[in-house]
Amino acid sequence: MAVVKPFRGLRPPAHLASVLSCLPYDVMNSEEAAQMAAGKPESLLHITRAEIDCAPGTDLHSEKVYQQSLANFKAFQEKAWLQKDEEACFYVYAQTMDGRTQYGLVARAACEDYFNGVIKKHELTRPDKEEDRMVHIRTNNANLEPVFFSYKAVPEIDALVAAVVQGKAEYDFTSDEGFRHQFWVVWDREVNHQLEQLFAQKVPCTYVADGHHRTAAAARIGAERRAANPHHTGEEAYNYFMAVHFPDQQLAIIDYNRLIKDLNELSESDFIIALGRSFEVYPMGNTPFKPRALHEFGLYLGHKWYRLVARKGTYNDNDPIGALDVTILSKQVLERILDIQDQRTSQRIDFVGGIRGLEALQQRVDSGEMKAAFALYPVSMDQLIRIADTGNIMPPKTTWFEPKLRSGLVIHELE
Repeated sequence: MAVVKPFRGLRPPAHLASVLSCLPYDVMNSEEAAQMAAGKPESLLHITRAEIDCAPGTDLHSEKVYQQSLANFKAFQEKAWLQKDEEACFYVYAQTMDGRTQYGLVARAACEDYFNGVIKKHELTRPDKEEDRMVHIRTNNANLEPVFFSYKAVPEIDALVAAVVQGKAEYDFTSDEGFRHQFWVVWDREVNHQLEQLFAQKVPCTYVADGHHRTAAAARIGAERRAANPHHTGEEAYNYFMAVHFPDQQLAIIDYNRLIKDLNELSESDFIIALGRSFEVYPMGNTPFKPRALHEFGLYLGHKWYRLVARKGTYNDNDPIGALDVTILSKQVLERILDIQDQRTSQRIDFVGGIRGLEALQQRVDSGEMKAAFALYPVSMDQLIRIADTGNIMPPKTTWFEPKLRSGLVIHELE
């Protein structure tokens, strides 16, 4: 069963929460981070993207950047921009987008659960990205940013969370992206105990929704500290890391689309003919086409939109991976027609979250930067859970969750 525990969080005072909190480190580049933090000395980006406070051109992975992060982290605490709660507790974090609210329980997850399979994954990770996050955790001795977990909903947990959010939120603000963020501290010791017990009794596993690299890095740091401590007891803070746990029925995955730089020396008409082997192709003119069902795709090419419907035989709905639209697109188009065999390393493909809209795809094709764009129907939570439960791995860039968790509303220290 899942080990989920309360902790003494390091948090900003209420008046600083909206300014200090920021988007996750990996959804922006250095220039964008600098722009977001401009005029905001309290922004957590000075810690999570500390290169913005170093000389231009400084290597992102240099020791100078990591040490700048630590110096800023210490300064935030000295200035009381981050303050530690007096006792361990759970926190409830709510996000509202387009009238839909999801309520997550912020808690410590167990490193051991990552290694024993209680925390289930659906993506591969890259060692270099893991190592970067490990150095960041080692340097600051803290999990500065939460990871995004899900679990199969439990009515009793839902009821306890619903009762907590009847009270006044500690933080309540709308971010620059237009999403509402609310945050409650669960001060009631009995409620904290009940939540911990309910996870231990009724939640057999949790799922990494977003943040596979941060999860892997945090778990590996825990194992590293354990091996180095001859007096290890299992109760040390380093045995845990910070995650926000959302019940599955509250989450919605949005589309993750593809842009292609060239047609592998095919003309546009020959490319359309080649697509006809695997898809029914319907011209849609100038009207952007957003897929409305599984196995349906939008294609933008030559200033025109097309609706593509995968032909039977190109997918297997009885296979968790074979049923995915990204699998169909990968096998029938990217590999077979375009000879893009490794999407992780190819420079001929780019990935765009659906939050940017179809217009973003169209603009990049019209500019000449890209040759074609594919719009996909989003993966469902049921598909994600089925894939994780069967030990399968999704193709790269399959799921996009929105809103992103704000970093800095609470931090988990390892000591």
